[in-house]
Order: sequence, then structure tokens, then C-alpha cells
Amino acid sequence: MTAFLVAAFLIIHGLLHPGVWTAPQQPGDPSPFDPGHSWALAAAHVSRAPARATALAIAWYTAVVYAIAGAGVLAGSGWWPTAALVAAASGLVLKAGWFDPWLSVGVLLDVGVIVAVACTWPASIY
Repeated sequence: MTAFLVAAFLIIHGLLHPGVWTAPQQPGDPSPFDPGHSWALAAAHVSRAPARATALAIAWYTAVVYAIAGAGVLAGSGWWPTAALVAAASGLVLKAGWFDPWLSVGVLLDVGVIVAVACTWPASIY
């Protein structure tokens, strides 16, 4: 049961990344954040379209790696913690490069994944 819950969390958290980053933005209705605006890429004079494409690519990569980690948990494999760490790091890169206070919960969840893997918690799935 624990493995199922951990796998479900990893997969659902991963799938939220492209869901949040591809949400349509209504003209005239301010969105919580803009995937086309990265403070880091703006400082490098990168325009909005490549910045948005980069955000979407990282979001989908993060989702796929989180789903792989979740499948690894269900399969009882020994490599799933590495996949979870890579996914969490990717998610943190995404949220740091396009930071907005609305993304703070996602930052906490990614940090929580890193801490849980580092502490081998819950022990029953290792």
C-alpha cells in the first residue's frame, strides 16, 4: 500500500508540471505567472517564445522522469530513487528559473522528494 501511495504521489506530482506550465492564458486576465518570462533568460536577453519553449520542455521532462520514478516504485526496482532525485532537481531548476510565489508549494514538494530519498523514507519501499 505504501509503494502504491508513493508511486501515485510521484506520478501525479510529475503530471502537474506540464499541466501548470501549459495552462492557457486569457488575454487581459493576469495569470499567476508567465511561462514566457524567466528572470534568468530575460537577463540573457532571450525572447519570450524560446523562454516559453524551454519552460515547457523542462516541465515535460520533469513529468516523464517523475512518472518513470513512480513506475520504478511499483516495480520494486532499485533505481527509482535516482530517477526521483533527477525529477525533483529538474523541477527545482524549472521553478527557480521561472520563479513566482505561486510555485512555492511545488518547490516544497520537490525539496520533500529530495529529503525523503536522502533519508530513505519510507523505509518499506527501499
